Amino acid sequence: MNRPLWQIAAIRIVFFALIAALAQMVLVIADYYFNDEELGRLLIEQQVDRLGEGQSTEGGVTRYALPDEMADLFAPGSGYFARVRMANGTILYSSCDAACEEHFLPPTVRPPDFWVRFIEPGKPLHVAGGGTVERGGQVLLIEFATVGDTEGLIWSVFWHEVLDHLVVPMSLLLVLVMGGTILSIIAALRPVKAAAFAADNLDPLNLGEGLPTGNMPEEISHLTRAVNRAFQRTGDLIRGQRMMTSAIAHEVRTPLAIIKLELSGIDSSRARKAEADVDELAEFVTQLTGLARLEAINERQFEDTDLGQLGEEVVGSVAPWVMARGDTIAFETADAVRAMVVPSLIRDACRNLIENAVRHSPAGTAITVRVGQGPTISIIDRKPEGSAASKTSDSLGIGLAVVERVLSLHGARLVHRQDETGMTASIHFSNTGAEEAKT
Repeated sequence: MNRPLWQIAAIRIVFFALIAALAQMVLVIADYYFNDEELGRLLIEQQVDRLGEGQSTEGGVTRYALPDEMADLFAPGSGYFARVRMANGTILYSSCDAACEEHFLPPTVRPPDFWVRFIEPGKPLHVAGGGTVERGGQVLLIEFATVGDTEGLIWSVFWHEVLDHLVVPMSLLLVLVMGGTILSIIAALRPVKAAAFAADNLDPLNLGEGLPTGNMPEEISHLTRAVNRAFQRTGDLIRGQRMMTSAIAHEVRTPLAIIKLELSGIDSSRARKAEADVDELAEFVTQLTGLARLEAINERQFEDTDLGQLGEEVVGSVAPWVMARGDTIAFETADAVRAMVVPSLIRDACRNLIENAVRHSPAGTAITVRVGQGPTISIIDRKPEGSAASKTSDSLGIGLAVVERVLSLHGARLVHRQDETGMTASIHFSNTGAEEAKT
């Protein structure tokens, strides 16, 4: 199943954006991982902010409790230490024993707003530092130290930096780029979609201005103009073919009439056979001319027609010829069977099917024309019991082409069904014959 262009573009944008994000993530991690000073500073900033969330005020008294997610971080022997004190030196919390006091500033010293010092260089990090945090009108002096970073807190620093400097900005950029691209593609293809719908109803013989090319991208507009030229050439070929077919049929008709006239004056069985062949050739010329003229049919010629009456007229007109050939013909109909058709064309189609049944069936065949609901018109031939093989015919077979084209113009279809008793050819009309003929 073909995908819309905007979906293809969106998938590719996302794909390449993910590759770019992955590459950028690798660069960010590599940049921070090999920069211990920056990594230590970011770790201290992060832990100071998290520790500051434990401050609260009750009845004007400042209290402190470790945030829940940090409750187990400063257990003895963990390698992490923290101290929280007020500006006047009052210690609200401390997990530091005498051995780690050397990592922090003396309580009597008012620390700067932010400070960092490395206990040991390299990784895992051995760093201490602190900063001031203002909460609820109170200024807290918070200090943090790690010896060995046993819990791998630096990875939370990496994730925080990736989120702040990569995921959020790239997500916003991706949404804007993808949205702009999709809107641009949809707007650019809107006239292309209109041209595609117009192409479904385009008639090479009545091209007019052809497919619209306004507001299209130049590359697609060039293709559309090429399609219009191709339709124009197709229309010219069809018109030339019709003109040639009509001219040939017209030129042949007169010599055929002269030949038949000359043969009628010859008293010979061979002359009668030749005369019959001339009649078939004249019928072929008539059908060829009719086929060339079918394309002139338009929707204004469709009429709400009683198919029962039409079928009865056809049977009445061909009955003498059928019986002269040694066969019989009958007519059956249901009540009120109507359809939107061009009556003259459906008469010709039924007549062709009846003649085809007579020519290809043994003498004594019973032919029935039946009009039924659906609506349908069926030509049924039933061979007599014990009959020989079907008769052969030297007919040129243009009649079936005429029938198929007539039915195509009506949005109808021809269904053949054969069994041991004979053949049934059924014309099945749609309920919207005239509407389908438009296309």
